[in-house]
Amino acid sequence: MKFESIGIINRSNDELTIESINQLIDILNQFGCNVIVSNECPISYENKLNESDIARSVDLIITVGGDGTILHAANLSHDFNIPLLGINRGQLGFLADLKPEEMKPNILSILNGNYSEERRMMLRVEIIKSNHENIEDRALNDIVLQRSETGRMLNFTTSVSNQYVNNHAGDGIIIATPTGSTAYSMSCGGPIIDPSLDCYVMVPICPHTLSDRPLVLPDNISIEIELQQNNKNKAEVTIDGRSICEFSESDKLIITKSKKKTILIHPPEYDHYETLRSKLHWGQDLRLNKK
Repeated sequence: MKFESIGIINRSNDELTIESINQLIDILNQFGCNVIVSNECPISYENKLNESDIARSVDLIITVGGDGTILHAANLSHDFNIPLLGINRGQLGFLADLKPEEMKPNILSILNGNYSEERRMMLRVEIIKSNHENIEDRALNDIVLQRSETGRMLNFTTSVSNQYVNNHAGDGIIIATPTGSTAYSMSCGGPIIDPSLDCYVMVPICPHTLSDRPLVLPDNISIEIELQQNNKNKAEVTIDGRSICEFSESDKLIITKSKKKTILIHPPEYDHYETLRSKLHWGQDLRLNKK
């Protein structure tokens, strides 16, 4: 697939990000692409649209920022099957894997059709509210139920396809995709899962019971989570880092596999395990870096 109309999305307006956006626009214009920049970007450019309208108008979205910008763009593009390419101006860059200093040769290679395409599983979440104002959303990384405005534990119950699993006491629980397995899930002791797999990982956050361990589950099930009736503490639901709503005893969280996937574009030499080695410093003796 050749990309002719390209949208640019950013979240940060720092100097380095804006510099990369201007360089990217020059590269794309030289190649003859129709370039659309989000209205949220502070640069002066004649062809701008609201972020919510960009996915309707382009063949490819390029994000300039960190992994959070990719997650934001994935939410915008979910209904339109628009592929995403990330230029990393953030910190880790598990998803936004294109380095700014290597931008031009890689962008030109991709525009000439030399790239790999990866389809990442997403989650669909339905929050059944007691006031009947139900919420539907989706996640590329994770869905988190966590305590809010309190230092006390949450007490909640998990089920898989309506089969009771466990009563939990702790700070909350993470339901992550393979993509999200290197994010919050990993920091809470969850496994790293190859992104080509379609499965869930359910990871307790600081569980009070040491035997309450992460579970890897197949993608053809649903996960249901409810607070126990004796829970007196406030809770909230976050999706890919976005705070969605408060969660009370009479609410229910239902998580299933989304019918659609996020499409990621990578340069030809992309290697997922090289990304893991680089970002997680595998094979390095960190003691040698001490002064």
